[in-house]
Amino acid sequence: MGPSHGGQRAPVLAKRSYPMATSTVTPLAQRMLSLGTETAFEVFAKAKALEAQGKDIVHLHIGAPDFTTPPNIVAAGEKALRDGWHKYTPANGLLELREAVVEDIALRRNAEVHPDQVLIVPGGKPTMFYAILMFGEPGAEIMYPNPGFPIYESLIRWSGAKAVPIELSEESGFSFDADKVLAKITPATRLLILNTPANPTGGIVERSEMDKLVRGLEQHPHVTILCDEIYSRQLYDGAEHVSILQYPSVADRSILLDGWSKTYAMTGWRLGYGVWPKNLVKHAERLQINSVSCANAATQVAAIEALRGPQDSVDQMLRAFDERRHVMHRELNAIPGVSCVMPKGAFYAFPNITGTGRKSQALENGLLNEAGVACLSGTAFGAMGEGYLRFSYANSVENIQEGLRRVREYLA
Repeated sequence: MGPSHGGQRAPVLAKRSYPMATSTVTPLAQRMLSLGTETAFEVFAKAKALEAQGKDIVHLHIGAPDFTTPPNIVAAGEKALRDGWHKYTPANGLLELREAVVEDIALRRNAEVHPDQVLIVPGGKPTMFYAILMFGEPGAEIMYPNPGFPIYESLIRWSGAKAVPIELSEESGFSFDADKVLAKITPATRLLILNTPANPTGGIVERSEMDKLVRGLEQHPHVTILCDEIYSRQLYDGAEHVSILQYPSVADRSILLDGWSKTYAMTGWRLGYGVWPKNLVKHAERLQINSVSCANAATQVAAIEALRGPQDSVDQMLRAFDERRHVMHRELNAIPGVSCVMPKGAFYAFPNITGTGRKSQALENGLLNEAGVACLSGTAFGAMGEGYLRFSYANSVENIQEGLRRVREYLA
């Protein structure tokens, strides 16, 4: 296992020229106007276009480990293809993989679920997509973290529901205040989305705050909880991962989102899973059948090896992320006008830039186009992200130091 420069090793293809596509006015459904995007991919495309012009860009924006997938997992995927795993699988995923997920949840979350509650999906997003479609409609309310992963708000609005933000404050280490969350619940609230460890802030929810939230939710049985725990293995300084599955009183209305992308450097393999309450899993499976049918067969076989095989590579990546976290935290706080709390999870830093006098989006653009540093505006993660930038430390120490040197020079 080693770093993969630029996030992937792509084959070199011959360049071809294509005629310019013509623009046609096509009538679309009105709901398409409310569908947002994930800015990280837009910035990635802009950065690649600048690199094609010969400009040197330091990539500190993308939320993907810069390591290659561990070799035992790659070998398992190759063997699966040679062994003929070329067909459809059951819509909910291979039974052996779902059993491996159940074992992993018991080991790492100290929680018991049944394989029939597990739905294997192509990536992390389908679980949130299915959950939001299941509960979102005009007149409904869905609560989500802000600043938070932008697809939450995008899909909520697209579903027709009202998006109700849960403010994550720098003062609390970008956790939430359980009392404030509970105060926003109304009879129209259908779904509450949590994310710990969090993107874009690197914040985590402490057990005491989660305990308080769950106690309050016991008084609101009409609210279902979706907890995005995709970064559950990226924790530092002895921090504890608190999973929604550890609370029996809300287990019958809790959905877990997790997957292989971040933990095992498998972003391009596109594989994730959801753990659903027994009364919801068939609805989620039906959404899967209506959209993507099932996840990739050979990838599912490789994912069994990921969970049941050696975890040395995961530990090695985590040590590297921890070293980079300290470097990024130190270097950001050395820049005049910038301050940054120490992230406790994931692989993101979310520095406060209000001392620079710059707006987030303007600074993102300037750093990319003039300084050659790709990062993301805090507003890419919601209106409450104004005054912040997101930097990913899923890159080498050398690149982090060079990128932040450029930031310091640009602001000077």
